[in-house]
Amino acid sequence: MTSAVELRAITKAFGRRVANDRVSLAVEPGSIHALVGENGAGKTTLMRVLFGLYQADSGEILVGGEPARFRSPLDALRRGLGMVHQHFMLVPPLTVAENITLGREPRRGWGVDRARAEREVAEISGRHGLRVDPRARVENLSVGGQQRVEILKALYRGARVLILDEPTAVLTPQEVDELFAVLRSLVRHGGTVILITHKLREVMEVSDRVTVLRHGRVAGERRTAATGVEELAGLMVGRAVLLRVQKAAAAAGPAAPPALEARGLRVRDARGLEAVRGVSLTVRAGEILGVAGVEGNGQAELIEALAGLRPAAAGEILIGGRAVTRLSPRERFRAGLAHVPADRLARGLVGPYSLADNLILGSQRDAPYARRGWLSRPAIRSHAERTLAAYDVRPAAPGAAARTLSGGNQQKLVVARELSRGARVILAAHPTRGVDLGAIEFIHRRLVAERDAGRGVLLVSSDLGELLSLADRLLVLYEGRVVLETAPEATDERTLGLYMSGQGAGGSPPGAAGSATP
Repeated sequence: MTSAVELRAITKAFGRRVANDRVSLAVEPGSIHALVGENGAGKTTLMRVLFGLYQADSGEILVGGEPARFRSPLDALRRGLGMVHQHFMLVPPLTVAENITLGREPRRGWGVDRARAEREVAEISGRHGLRVDPRARVENLSVGGQQRVEILKALYRGARVLILDEPTAVLTPQEVDELFAVLRSLVRHGGTVILITHKLREVMEVSDRVTVLRHGRVAGERRTAATGVEELAGLMVGRAVLLRVQKAAAAAGPAAPPALEARGLRVRDARGLEAVRGVSLTVRAGEILGVAGVEGNGQAELIEALAGLRPAAAGEILIGGRAVTRLSPRERFRAGLAHVPADRLARGLVGPYSLADNLILGSQRDAPYARRGWLSRPAIRSHAERTLAAYDVRPAAPGAAARTLSGGNQQKLVVARELSRGARVILAAHPTRGVDLGAIEFIHRRLVAERDAGRGVLLVSSDLGELLSLADRLLVLYEGRVVLETAPEATDERTLGLYMSGQGAGGSPPGAAGSATP
């Protein structure tokens, strides 16, 4: 059988870094082929070579058995390839039809035939089961709706092979189900799909075949029906991986002292709009409280307010029973708060600083790192050597600049600093986002160890599997309010997804819920 697309011995380097090392990949027509691997394994680079965004240093591309050379995405589009990027490329103020037909608008005289554009979009969306309103403005659509527009944009341009880069990263479980139904429909209509993802259970659910990349090379290729998540994880990392954290039942109960409390908290976003609307919650010593929600529903503003990075418009924040609402981030740190921020580069690290100096940020004036106003370099280096070894940061070179580390090791560096402080409360915002599978396993174990040591952990994550695995209690935020409080064993991803999309409690968000104190 002639492959829909085939890559033969593709090599692509950026300076001394080899992203793809003689990678070969054949995708059967009318199939969903998953491409998996850790961050930096070369998945996205390989697909950008296929789509003409990069040119390979060596190797060959074939489409339908015929050699192809793509100097730009336009060349790839002409050969029937389309790509939906992880970060959407849409114009928010324009309508769905305007975005989909942009650059290829049907004409009437000197102007654009808007009615025809809307008819064509309605026809192609109906054919593939992609529900959209051609007249809706993109800025008013959900994330799932915007993704459908991106797919339709590729199909409108004649794509027969569709490449999707991490398409489920910010979708609810219900939106994931809808996406997979669309992908199966595309295959039934003769299309072919290449799916870049790191979510192995989704690979098992939707793909026909899977290729694993590790360190820029093919580590294995399998028929999906003949493999499992454990084998795929092992191929990705090069060793056996614990996919679900092992933890004992939390010692914390209603009698455990509160480590962190928020009472009637109201917080405004950067536009001055209320993003957190009267949230109350309690994190007890010795428990992990998980917070779920579609991005943009107040999670970021909640964490920033608790950390002192954003003022609260109303309400009260307490750490260990002490009011800290008006205290600075440094004063909250003194009161026992640690913070693993969502953006490690903007909030967590100083890139040009050494690993050793990054590990004492916030403590640089304190003993034993400073004496009589002078930094004690031996003490700082000794602390760095111990901490880098304990948290498996590689390379464990105290003098290396933080910016030289991989993303996963940068994240472990931030986690190492915050968790090694012995704080009574840990705010962990998306602590494993963009992190390799092996590092995820390590960070999970560390968070559970902090819980077991009696710390209170507030964990915000977009990964529902992570929340269900780690948390002792769960909250769901929707439009800045707590709409559900539950135990992980009493719910599942689909139920959480309903509340995340405002469809909980029989189809309408239970907006009266505002307290999460047991």
